[in-house]
Amino acid sequence: MPFVTAEAAVRGEYDAIVVGSGAGGGQTAYTLTMNGARVLMLEAGRRYDPERETAMFQTPEMAPLRATATPEKPFGFYDATVDGGWQVPGEPYTQASEEKSQRFEWWRARMLGGRTNHWGRIALRNGHYDFKPYSRDGLGFDWPISYKDMAPYYDKVEMLIGVYGSNEGLENTPDSPAGCLLPPPKPLVSDLLVQKHGKKLGLPVIPGHRAVLTQALDWQNSPAKLHPGNAAAQEIIARDMRRRSPCFFATPCGQGCSIRANYQSTTVHLPPALETGKLDILCDAMVAEVLLAKDGRASGVRFVDKRTGKSREARARVVVLAASACETARILLNSKSARFPQGLANSSGKVGKYIMDTVGSDLEGQVPLLESLPPHNEDGVSGLHLYVPWWGYRAQKAGKLDFPRGYHIEFGGGRRMPDFGTAGGLEWLTGGSYGAKFKQDARRYYGSFVGFSGRGEMIPNDESYCEIDPQVKDRWGIPVLRFHWQWSEHEIRQARHMQKTFAELIEAMGGRVRGKARLDGDGAIHAGGNIIHELGGALMGADPQRSVVDQWCQAWDVKNLFLADGSVFPSNADKNPTLTIMANAWRVADRILARMQRKEL
Repeated sequence: MPFVTAEAAVRGEYDAIVVGSGAGGGQTAYTLTMNGARVLMLEAGRRYDPERETAMFQTPEMAPLRATATPEKPFGFYDATVDGGWQVPGEPYTQASEEKSQRFEWWRARMLGGRTNHWGRIALRNGHYDFKPYSRDGLGFDWPISYKDMAPYYDKVEMLIGVYGSNEGLENTPDSPAGCLLPPPKPLVSDLLVQKHGKKLGLPVIPGHRAVLTQALDWQNSPAKLHPGNAAAQEIIARDMRRRSPCFFATPCGQGCSIRANYQSTTVHLPPALETGKLDILCDAMVAEVLLAKDGRASGVRFVDKRTGKSREARARVVVLAASACETARILLNSKSARFPQGLANSSGKVGKYIMDTVGSDLEGQVPLLESLPPHNEDGVSGLHLYVPWWGYRAQKAGKLDFPRGYHIEFGGGRRMPDFGTAGGLEWLTGGSYGAKFKQDARRYYGSFVGFSGRGEMIPNDESYCEIDPQVKDRWGIPVLRFHWQWSEHEIRQARHMQKTFAELIEAMGGRVRGKARLDGDGAIHAGGNIIHELGGALMGADPQRSVVDQWCQAWDVKNLFLADGSVFPSNADKNPTLTIMANAWRVADRILARMQRKEL
């Protein structure tokens, strides 16, 4: 596998440099190399091999502290993220305010594949409304493209990575063409209970969409649809699809997957891209800035080789930034020159502006109907067998709700692998018990809890942005980001509605809310950055004065500079963004290839 040294990268001749190896970077590199372009991928983190490093079949009692969360591993010992989290040693960021409600917590994963090794695998398409939100309610921004433009790329990504789900014909919840989706897994007992009582409340409880293989990929038919007229690419991807195994419910997805049953850039995008012989990967390469030639075009990037601490330069015809939304904004803001004194591609002054996260709120309940069930295995695909897409479009249009954008509901319960906290915190139910009675209570209540999480749309606002801190640098000497953050009343009211809905659903199931629903103040909403869906900072648009890139995610100011991550999103729909990042990256890569063929780049 062509993992190269910094010296080789500096000497290499490349058509494109791709900064970042996650959803956007992985998809971009895949599309470019499968069509013959020579690519250098620069990753700020270390090399990571999920086939060798994933903790498959390892249970909580085998890990330190029974695999519970620690400051270094906030999602538990087995979480796939290495060298990452909300704090990365030697790589600080700062806050413009110490007010809790005005802080943005920035998650980073310094490893090959980035956050795709850790993410929840929820893969939802944006709907027609989600591309034109301003046109519907006068808030935020429209995308300069429509669902029709993105739909063919959603089809391709679903076929390539493997997404299970169903077509339900619901409003603004697009169906997929035949052959795109895999069958969904069967619901858990608790899922069926939520579905039964959710229906009474008018909630559509339907199969979830996640990037997990519930059966083998269609390696005989999909390659021709993915790469029409490209026999070499079809052969490579058909062979690679056969190497991926369906999920057999052995290990939570967040630990990674050595059998390649779920989507990670490291198991889906990079192996076939490397097999083309057109991809070189350099890990531990911290990109500091994009270099500019005398003619105003990007000539390459300057990066710090973290192994030696030396600053190096790599060159290519095209530069693609896919480092994550805020990291891409940071690179642009740090790429200053006489031509761009406020940062590269920033003639509009919009680089770093309008950063977003997903609105999040959670509530848990205990349901007596689920107590003392016979022993059975409900590990499943580790989450989202069913979910609730947003159902309130008509109510919002009629003015019956006090917030303009919607949310979907993720929920989970069941008798899953016990861990450190399984029998903890039962005092609110038992009054406190010990010895044999405690064991009896643990068996009784095990699997009787159902947790609900709302994931909603944030509308971009002027108070949420990042800029370069004028004083602080990281350990590599690169200026760091300073964050400004503010939820608006739109998001706070939406989070309160989540809490109200969750409480009603728990009570409809005959359950009891743990604690109480938070219906006053802003206590219902998670802090900015907590959901790890960072978007914005370099928005696409139709007007160079109000956006950073055009509809093809090509910088208005630098014609051979493209962005292929969440930084370009003009809005943050309630649908988790990863599928759209990949679909858009494929679309951007196709544009780059077309322009290369016309010798415009």
